[in-house]
Amino acid sequence: MSTTEFNIIMDEAAIRRALTRIAHEILERNKGIENCVLVGIRTRGIFFARRIAERIQLIENVNIQVGELDITRYRDDKKREEREAADISEPFPIQDKKIILCDDVLYTGRTIRAAMDALMDQGRPQMIQLAVLADRGHRELPIRPDYVGKNVPTSRTEEIEVALKELDGIDEVKIVHHRG
Repeated sequence: MSTTEFNIIMDEAAIRRALTRIAHEILERNKGIENCVLVGIRTRGIFFARRIAERIQLIENVNIQVGELDITRYRDDKKREEREAADISEPFPIQDKKIILCDDVLYTGRTIRAAMDALMDQGRPQMIQLAVLADRGHRELPIRPDYVGKNVPTSRTEEIEVALKELDGIDEVKIVHHRG
């Protein structure tokens, strides 16, 4: 008989603190937000990006552009016939911009690789940086985040589940243990 147990590793306050820290780190590393654009990977990455933008607005009193990226067409776990066109909602030029790519969980790196391919098809950014709420390890590709809310070492039998108010009605990150 299999059982599922979980531990909450980030509550609403911890997520809020992580977002504020990441916003400060982005501002410091880029010496402000000039020429920067936040791009969230659909689905939870877009809410993560919007929240970082809100923090930056509160800290610096300036707005940073936020885009949403659908990477379905670029995923390597889908057959070519199943892939849809990738798109950035409300397209904006990314040529020569500093792109801060945002996602909720970094695992193998394959989603990020697909997102970078999608971005490169839209133009040639000056640079791409990566912000994630949780990094669980187990990389299959040489991808490393620039900004991390929380490093969470996991086994391959565990999962990280991110819940955000915009979709799930609650803010929390939990590690799910599958037994049996």
